[in-house]
Amino acid sequence: LLSRRQRQMCIRDRKMVILVFINQKEAAMREIVEVDYGSSRYDELAKLRYKILLEPLGFEFLDAHRSKEANYLHLACIEKLDDALLGGCMLAPVDNEVIRLMQVAVDNKYQGEGIGRELVKYAEARAKEAGYSQIEMHAMLSVVDFYEKQGYVQEGDLIEEKGVSFAKMVKKVV
Repeated sequence: LLSRRQRQMCIRDRKMVILVFINQKEAAMREIVEVDYGSSRYDELAKLRYKILLEPLGFEFLDAHRSKEANYLHLACIEKLDDALLGGCMLAPVDNEVIRLMQVAVDNKYQGEGIGRELVKYAEARAKEAGYSQIEMHAMLSVVDFYEKQGYVQEGDLIEEKGVSFAKMVKKVV
């Protein structure tokens, strides 16, 4: 694992390298990178988000929604050895103080390896660096415990969108 100083250095460079031990002898290098809207990596990330988050709920992916994402910060965790996309998320400004964490998705093959946690940590660091004081999100009920372990707290009543219940969760990042 990286030391706190190494993580801080990586964050300043807008990249975070994650060491994940596949077995005791072999380690894979992964990094979190920013993804340009409209790039081929963005298209790949959008497909992953659909596969992991929307398709299981029976929702269709609507290209009309993609134009809203032009001003969002898109983050991806990639495998450095083969450039494979492992997961990603988005940060969308709400106002000058609050930014929304959206669509944290990790490929099924890599869930449980800490990638989601590292994406959230990195997103928090980028939000703080950009001057935001709070992150909010609408978390599906199945992942509320995950976000509570990351320091998020539920705020207000449950939100229902297209028949799915979400909890509004917030965290101060200052």
